[in-house]
Amino acid sequence: MTASTPSPSRRRRTYTAVAVLLAAALTASLALTLDGSGDGNTTRRDAATAGTAPADPGPADESLLALARRDASDPLAVGRADAPVVMIEYSDFQCPFCGRFARETKPRLLRSYVEKGVLRIEWRNYPVFGEESDRAARAGWAAGRQKRFWEFHDVVYGTERERNSGAFAAEKLVAMAREAGVPDLDAFRADLESDEAGAAVERDAYEGYGLGVSSTPAFLVNGRPILGAQPTETFEAAVDAAARAAEAAGK
Repeated sequence: MTASTPSPSRRRRTYTAVAVLLAAALTASLALTLDGSGDGNTTRRDAATAGTAPADPGPADESLLALARRDASDPLAVGRADAPVVMIEYSDFQCPFCGRFARETKPRLLRSYVEKGVLRIEWRNYPVFGEESDRAARAGWAAGRQKRFWEFHDVVYGTERERNSGAFAAEKLVAMAREAGVPDLDAFRADLESDEAGAAVERDAYEGYGLGVSSTPAFLVNGRPILGAQPTETFEAAVDAAARAAEAAGK
């Protein structure tokens, strides 16, 4: 007897249910893994607004360093695959603080570090606000199939939208893809609804849940954590420190 393949809608429901359970189970580990403290009372809102960035985080955890994929063909990454510093970003397209980072900080990091070969940024879809977040994540992946992920990213974050208001309905996502220059919108629609899109988003999300991430945005800079849309200077300091450490280690 051959097992049946779950439908995309059933896969999404299963993914959402498991994600919620994992998020609840791993809330305590968020504090231990990402800010080094034993206080498990960090809330999604607190982390997103305030964030944490230890001044002296100590040596990077090798298991966190290993999360960098360094895949030169990854359309959801920007920067040299062999850059000495990799920043992994766990974000949700409905998160206003992710939008703040995208508009205010990321352009400076691109100019100052990515274009100079120092930094690589790897995006991870981390939908935490429900079905519309999941749909937007799948749409980002679909845009990436046509090498337009970052253009789609900029279109989405270029406008602040009310969360779970229908702003990420399928045809509105198609309109965003059109604005981002996605050339084949029929293929985009098909990719958006595909099992492959769901699997890609699940892979990213489970990676974050495995770390105990319960808020967005969250970052790892060469394995060292930063939570929240902090001032650009915080990220610059983290990248500079990671680059110095990599140079000292001969990487």
